[in-house]
Amino acid sequence: MNRAAMRVCLLLLAALSRAGSDHSQEQEGPGHSHWSYEDQEHWGTDHLDCAGNRQSPINVDTAKTIFSPQLRPIQLSGYSLPASEKLRLINNGHTVLLMLPESLAITGGYAQQYRAVQLHLHWGSPSGPGSEHTVNGHRFAAEIHVVHYNTKYNSFDEAKVQPDGLAVLGAFLEVGSRENPYYQEILQHLYKIQREGEEVLVSGFNIAGLLPANLKLYFHYNGSLTTPPCSQTVKWTIFNQTMLISHYQMSMLVMSLRNDDGKPLQNNYRPVKDLHGRRVLASFQTTLPSAKHLPADSDGSEAADGHSSSSFHAGDVLAILFGVLFAITALAFLLYIYKHRNQNTRLDSPTKSKVIYTAAATENTA
Repeated sequence: MNRAAMRVCLLLLAALSRAGSDHSQEQEGPGHSHWSYEDQEHWGTDHLDCAGNRQSPINVDTAKTIFSPQLRPIQLSGYSLPASEKLRLINNGHTVLLMLPESLAITGGYAQQYRAVQLHLHWGSPSGPGSEHTVNGHRFAAEIHVVHYNTKYNSFDEAKVQPDGLAVLGAFLEVGSRENPYYQEILQHLYKIQREGEEVLVSGFNIAGLLPANLKLYFHYNGSLTTPPCSQTVKWTIFNQTMLISHYQMSMLVMSLRNDDGKPLQNNYRPVKDLHGRRVLASFQTTLPSAKHLPADSDGSEAADGHSSSSFHAGDVLAILFGVLFAITALAFLLYIYKHRNQNTRLDSPTKSKVIYTAAATENTA
């Protein structure tokens, strides 16, 4: 075989290898393609679903969510992986992608079981936040998505075209004062996959640590993948509790990777889409006035494990009402004591003649 023929064979083999790896590099869509976040207005031309009426992400308006007591806590299985299990961490030109073994699954909170495929992140830039979903118009620093498919189907590709085919767990990331050890398991390797198409093997760890500790409080709606082909077959769960990573960790996420054009991989989020009549359910009573002021832990401090509570529900409202009623009752009692004490003081005053009670005399009418 001459040199020219050998070169052609090598090119063909490389192309076939690249094509075979496309499925493994799925973000939320079918794999790496030449779409970009700068060209989103054309997504609907190449992928019809991207122009549909059930698209994601959305803005969650807490005043319009519907409380649904039927929404049960999300239950996860197999999420704690031994260090001996190696996971592929990939820069696919659109995000950082961690491939997950099929042993990870959602086993509660949904009508059926969903098997994990991969997780990835969306972020902004040094000048702004980059979560995909927003709450009351507030965009968070970043967002994690864990993608699953319904176990009644044989594969992700088969499931993604079915109405109940996919389930994505989403959580918001914010900057805190402490390093998050679970996110560090991913972020510490980003320098090894700076260029598009590069990947590295990382040790297994507790994947559940990337998600909130409280899996009871969440928003739920029917939507789509947020990247082409934008399949409208996703049951979304957006947790109400935020995750905290350090400022340095957020900088690593925002600054480390490059896209398929060799430019910094930043602002890899899709703007929110209209609901078009869709309902957003909540597993708790939503009384948040603004997502920008989501509280930390009840003592006002950040959680040591990187979780920050942002929930404020019916129990908190009742506690506040009882507190107000108690305060009013106590104030009324104090005013009563003060009033009667003043009256007694006036009666005992030396400047006034004392009033002495005597029985009335019988009037002599004779």
